[in-house]
Amino acid sequence: MAAVEPEPVRPSVPVIPPPPAQPPAVPGPSHSETPSTTGTAPAFQPLFTDAPGLNWAGSGDSRSSAWAAQPPVPQLVPQPPVPRLPVALPVAVSSEESAESAELPLTAQDIELIRASLAVVEPVADRATAHFYALLFLRHPEVRSLFPAAMDVQRDRLFRTLLAAARGAEDPAALRAPVGALGRGHRRYGTLTGHYAPVGECLVQALARYAGSRWGDDTELAWRRAYRLISTIMIEAAEEDARTSPPWWQGEVVRHERRTRDVAVLTVRPDQTYPFRAGQYCSLETPWWPRVWRHYSFASAPRPDGLLTFHVKAVQAGWVSNALVHRAAPGDVLRLGPAAGAMTVDHAAGTDLLCLGGGTGIAPIRALVEEAAEHGGPGRSVEVFYGARHAAELYELDALRGLAGRLPWLTVRPVLSGAGPAEGALTGELPEVVGRFGPWSGREAVLSGPPAMVRRGVGVLLRMGLPAERVRHDLVGERASG
Repeated sequence: MAAVEPEPVRPSVPVIPPPPAQPPAVPGPSHSETPSTTGTAPAFQPLFTDAPGLNWAGSGDSRSSAWAAQPPVPQLVPQPPVPRLPVALPVAVSSEESAESAELPLTAQDIELIRASLAVVEPVADRATAHFYALLFLRHPEVRSLFPAAMDVQRDRLFRTLLAAARGAEDPAALRAPVGALGRGHRRYGTLTGHYAPVGECLVQALARYAGSRWGDDTELAWRRAYRLISTIMIEAAEEDARTSPPWWQGEVVRHERRTRDVAVLTVRPDQTYPFRAGQYCSLETPWWPRVWRHYSFASAPRPDGLLTFHVKAVQAGWVSNALVHRAAPGDVLRLGPAAGAMTVDHAAGTDLLCLGGGTGIAPIRALVEEAAEHGGPGRSVEVFYGARHAAELYELDALRGLAGRLPWLTVRPVLSGAGPAEGALTGELPEVVGRFGPWSGREAVLSGPPAMVRRGVGVLLRMGLPAERVRHDLVGERASG
């Protein structure tokens, strides 16, 4: 009797679960247990209610337990407008008259005092920043859990952002968009309304120490007014955002593909409906580095199954990127912030596109091509220049060429700046190669990739006569490194 040979072992292929039969419910106004004030949207409920490694900041969060011993902190629940600003003064005041003065609008003299004190503080901003955080964590240790364990990236960000916002406080209307975005973004850290007063208190005291002779009662009053304006804009933006979306989404990795030695493509299934547009990006947090967020662009247009795709390159000493490339696997759970970025395209206009993608910067370019294929009008032309140093790094080239074979309006040109040319590839630095083609007048340009490449590419296109308002980029790589 002949022996039966065993069947060969086949490698396991990750299977993406089918989409739900019904779309997820619209998120409620907050991640707390407070019922919806509108009476229509159900309270937001995460898919994963027990994920301590993700630093969950909601009901049952051990890291937020320190707040239980503190006075009740107002939740980010929409409130009707009130005539007085909702933020406590950043420092204690000595009289009712001083408190009322701090609530008055900024004056021209206040702006001059703020600028004069900034001129003294900014040269020693490193020391002022260190003093600010020392005060904050010493006097309010419960706030420490809102920040990452290592402060190497975060250390300067909050303090310098507040200084920059104060510099522009003379134009509250122009300040509203960037500061409002900051307030919405801080929701993912678990920031609540009650956190703003301690930050303002420590900000003013740090400035008082390092402003030297430029500091006095009038300057202190000016900074109180400026901080009240800034924090009010942030709180109002956060509360408005809480009406329609959670502070973050949980996302399960359902596929992890290594395209090169240091590049991985991740497919993620969010636990709730996740709204975004091709060309945008979001911030990601891994369970291995709580409170450390990095930005990554979406690598596909919105899909019927709701799955999200990201291209990640592991950079030297990059905490998040190395974890996503070398450690993440199907079944791991990430946290996702809301979609952001203005590198979107109005497909109804039908404007021809010029796309420059370097390295993993090809991700949002691929998403825009997919979106153009679905929503673009007839007669549009899309030119994609895809750059890398070596042929092996053009990991998305075959897929893009496959799209070009099916879409007659799409042209894909690979560009190599290093040795070992690929078949049909142009040679040279990507911005200069694009400059050899054209003219590009009448097109809308989209650039994504390493910051140096994007800046040089913008310069080339402007010198070729392309108007600045037709050149789009987000410089995500500058924020996503690590």
